[in-house]
Amino acid sequence: MQDTLDLTGQAVIVTGGSKGVGRGIATRFLEAGADVVICARKAPESLPEARGRQASFVEADVRDIEHIERVVAACVERHGKLSVLVNNAGGSPFAHADQASPRFSEAIIRLNLLAPLNFCQLANRQMQAQAEGGSIINIASVSGVRPSPGTAAYGAAKAGLLNLTQSLAVEWAPKVRVNAITAGLIETEQTELHYGDAEGVARVARTVPLGRMATPKDVGDTCVFLASPLASYLSGASILLHGGGERPAFLDAAAGK
Repeated sequence: MQDTLDLTGQAVIVTGGSKGVGRGIATRFLEAGADVVICARKAPESLPEARGRQASFVEADVRDIEHIERVVAACVERHGKLSVLVNNAGGSPFAHADQASPRFSEAIIRLNLLAPLNFCQLANRQMQAQAEGGSIINIASVSGVRPSPGTAAYGAAKAGLLNLTQSLAVEWAPKVRVNAITAGLIETEQTELHYGDAEGVARVARTVPLGRMATPKDVGDTCVFLASPLASYLSGASILLHGGGERPAFLDAAAGK
């Protein structure tokens, strides 16, 4: 079926686009007709592809400003512009806040907040010079809008990313739109590492009102929408992509569960 959101001619960077959510995002942009550049610290065994077209890859650590410059330059050199930046790279291992070292916490905040800020700045510089401007999409998390035990620094960084999104949307308008996706639980190839096994994943999925976790394609669909003309008046927003959220604990407590 023909994609109703045609982004042919758009040049898109997806950070962390080699696997998981990032790969799903990159694939959806390819399906929508865009040219896609992905970056990651290591080259994947295969690149995202769709409709007979393939993403290109730049090896980069988004925590390094020189690497970010290299990715933006590669996109502009290959495609003549930068239309969309998706700041997807991020994450955190589990660590109790009272045991996390300062070095650990700084690394988590650098990856999940400072790296997106630096990438936004360089992308904006290119987009402001383009007649058509551009769009920036930050992948945030429900961990930034509710308690995040075990990943406190990550949650704090994602909260900062949401505020950053709003501030940049004001500063860089009208040529550059900046939005965020506040993602909930997402099922990827590594989901069982977090929840034990397939049954553990299923139990967690049943806690989501819509009855399942999101897929990388769900996140990609939302990114394509935000980059499309249908979202031309949307900036400084955060879309809650969480399947209805989390069932309040008091409902089960009241029912004796």
